[in-house]
Amino acid sequence: MLDLRAHFSRFLGAEPERLHVAAHSHHPWPDVTREAQLAAWDDAARLQDDKWEHVLGPIWQAAQRHIARHLALSDPTTIAFAPNTHEFVLRLLSSLPARRPPRLLTTDGEFHSLARQLARLEEEGLVTVTRIPSEPGPDCLPRLVETAPQGFDLIWSSEVFFHSGYAQEGFAALAAAAGEAVLVIDGYHAFLAKPVDLASLADRAFYLAGGYKYAMAGEGACFLHAPPGWLPRPRVTGWFAGFGALAGGGDGVGYAADGWRFMGATFDPSGLYRLNAAMDWLAGLGLDAGAIHAHSHALQARFVAGLPGTGLDPARLVVPLAERRRGNFLAFDLEEAEAWQARLAAAGIVTDRRGRRLRFGFGLYHTEAEVDRLLTRLRSL
Repeated sequence: MLDLRAHFSRFLGAEPERLHVAAHSHHPWPDVTREAQLAAWDDAARLQDDKWEHVLGPIWQAAQRHIARHLALSDPTTIAFAPNTHEFVLRLLSSLPARRPPRLLTTDGEFHSLARQLARLEEEGLVTVTRIPSEPGPDCLPRLVETAPQGFDLIWSSEVFFHSGYAQEGFAALAAAAGEAVLVIDGYHAFLAKPVDLASLADRAFYLAGGYKYAMAGEGACFLHAPPGWLPRPRVTGWFAGFGALAGGGDGVGYAADGWRFMGATFDPSGLYRLNAAMDWLAGLGLDAGAIHAHSHALQARFVAGLPGTGLDPARLVVPLAERRRGNFLAFDLEEAEAWQARLAAAGIVTDRRGRRLRFGFGLYHTEAEVDRLLTRLRSL
């Protein structure tokens, strides 16, 4: 069993008695990211006005290569970055037909960055949305595939649902059923939580995620894989999107032909420094998403096996351990989830809650000893 606690000494040492089991939401950063944060500051001081040549050159390109490697993409230039995924939501939506309300197919289990935005647009009749139930998990993707041929402009689905942890598989079938619709996969709870292979979908599906959770890089390092030729000219655009070879035609606003067409404008680059540091650190240890996934699932099994006497019932798990298709957190469906979270917080146990779903996540900074401490503390409540 991996023991990487020494690599997280800054976060874990800040409050040693805290038991953080929200690795699916707010992940501690490895110590190497602190040096990267300082490097971003030092580069700004050293290079001043020339900083952006360095950021948009070697720093940017290294981050693209890291993302491409972990997604099995052969072309890193399809990757664009943004401070948050909502920026990509806006640019993708802005690319849809404007003379009529675009038709969207999605699920009722999407994160707020999309769900809230669509709900607001619906209020004014600017989009029409069909939502497929995200539960039970195994039924969702087949229902999306069944519904997709009905003439949609955009189809959007999570790879791992944030409220349950169910991990969908078989997106090739959805791509085949989607026809001319734009296909977007939200991979935020999959990227570096489980192996992701986009090789067969690289020319067909958009994929977005970020460094805040399982990639351990903190805020400001979200990314989008933009398949070549799809949505070449987003209406919501920043001036960076015109860098490089321009493709626009006539006197219109020109765009880069690769992933840069989804770029915004000036941003804080420190997130990319931290992302590169975290990815280099993982590579140096020989760890990939498969190793992270296996580590998390082993700790999940130990946690569930020790639940008797804690008051938490494995029967309340939304996705049981018997289901192989799950992410790196466990969600309990509890009427008293809010009270549970408050009691745990008072005992120094950090969890996360979405409505009546109480979530426990396990990451690389955990060992079996942390799981045993957690179980002991739970029994004392």
